[in-house]
Amino acid sequence: MTRPSQLAEEIAGERMLLCDRIRNALIDEIASGALPPGTALDEQQLAARFGASRTPVREALRQLSVSGLTESRPRRGVIVTRLTTERIMNMYEAMAEIEAVCVRLATFRMTPLERGDLIELHNTSNAMAAAYDFDAYDAFNRAFHEKLYCGTHNDFLAEQAIAIRARLSAFRRTQLREGDRIIRSRDEHDRVITAIAECDGDRAAQLMRAHMLNAAASLARYLALH
Repeated sequence: MTRPSQLAEEIAGERMLLCDRIRNALIDEIASGALPPGTALDEQQLAARFGASRTPVREALRQLSVSGLTESRPRRGVIVTRLTTERIMNMYEAMAEIEAVCVRLATFRMTPLERGDLIELHNTSNAMAAAYDFDAYDAFNRAFHEKLYCGTHNDFLAEQAIAIRARLSAFRRTQLREGDRIIRSRDEHDRVITAIAECDGDRAAQLMRAHMLNAAASLARYLALH
């Protein structure tokens, strides 16, 4: 017999999965131009479209707001934000430097167990990239980078990295759709992992900085075509 607490957890999990599906669909449509800046996003209409209650829709819109993709306007509700490419590139530049610092510290501070977990996680990404499974790779990518933040053993730095990453999360997903970027992303991770295994923090930082700037360039090319 299912316990009430277990049932509640299962329902919450289903809502979160639905929230993720709604959020990802809206991210892809905003990035492709199917939902241009100024488009109103109505909770009730979205709930009907996705066959969901308004709760997961509301959470998806909240997450889009955190990423800067939507904003609330008086008498118009939630609308798609107009973000300039220059603004997004500036955010990527800042994130590249923070990621570089994180991976350099993590190279020297991660425990053998943490390093092993990171390598094991990285090894799961090959099939995702080969299959161009954007949803799975996007989730993996977030987990991969967050393991590096935690590996710094600097709570304040990790918190700042996660906060800025949240602002860029939608764009970090979108850049994977440019050409064979998902394959190149995985290969770049591989080189970072090798530098970490060799305890070369400076090299790992250089590679991570390049990885982030390559992602920014891929995003710019994708947005230019859409």
